[in-house]
Amino acid sequence: MSYHIVSIDAPSCSLSCKDGQLTCRTDEGIKSLPIEDVAAIVITSFSASIHSKLLLEAAKHGVGLVICENFKPASLVLPANRSTDTLLTRAQIQIKAQTRERLWRKTIDAKCHNQLTLACELASEDRRLEKLALLAKGRGKTKEAETARLFWRIYADNVAETDDFRRGRQEGGPNPLLNFGYAILLSTVLQNLFAVGIDPTFGIGHATREHSTPLAYDLMEPFRPCVDARVAQWIRENPKEDMTWEVDKAFKKWVTGFPLEKVDYFDLTLDVRGVIEGVIRSFRKALVSGQTGDYKPWTRTTTKWAG
Repeated sequence: MSYHIVSIDAPSCSLSCKDGQLTCRTDEGIKSLPIEDVAAIVITSFSASIHSKLLLEAAKHGVGLVICENFKPASLVLPANRSTDTLLTRAQIQIKAQTRERLWRKTIDAKCHNQLTLACELASEDRRLEKLALLAKGRGKTKEAETARLFWRIYADNVAETDDFRRGRQEGGPNPLLNFGYAILLSTVLQNLFAVGIDPTFGIGHATREHSTPLAYDLMEPFRPCVDARVAQWIRENPKEDMTWEVDKAFKKWVTGFPLEKVDYFDLTLDVRGVIEGVIRSFRKALVSGQTGDYKPWTRTTTKWAG
């Protein structure tokens, strides 16, 4: 089973594939890895040349390429020869509004629950946890936004340790670390969506935009706290007085390991990547059957957060 998420960050490099080996040539030398062991390739290099042979071999092995600019995903290169299912595609297109709403509600409930459990572990004595619990367990229309707002305040006070931290793609502080971690998560979700034949352009919550993959952003929501926990641990072990953390080689190596962390999923203990696959398969089943009960989003139970 492929599991390596390969990060290419050398200032200048050449990527190719020969005899089943992913090969990266830089000024420092040559490194290689069996392409069949690769789950995704994240390219943050400022100047990388990619041989067409690599693109073909990556497609054959179901490997996704995430090409970044300033460490933010700018392009996703995914296999075209993936499994497809007419029944599944039709189910995605014809999904009822009520069914879509229920699927999204289950997704958000799981995300809010996971944010709550992480906040409790990061700041067990914080007086705001009681309010956060009420929000996370509530049914209001603004539940996700209100829960996230309070979660990030607690996160800022106990992780970033600053009063002016704001979660956003263009913001500073821990945000570059979070953004890179979410890019890894997104690539993992996308690969699994394509692997089971689900078209990620048909979302249930995020707005559909040109050239977007809203379903991937939808289904990654409950797993975001996995990244948040990983980043929290990094920050606590690598404090910065000026609150400016860089996405350097050490951090990349650290954060790309989170898909292999063990978590509970019903009666099983699996790595995060395996749970993502299980969740997506359950989502596929719900689409085909039209029964939202078949969808089993991940909620954190007894497993200790890495952070």
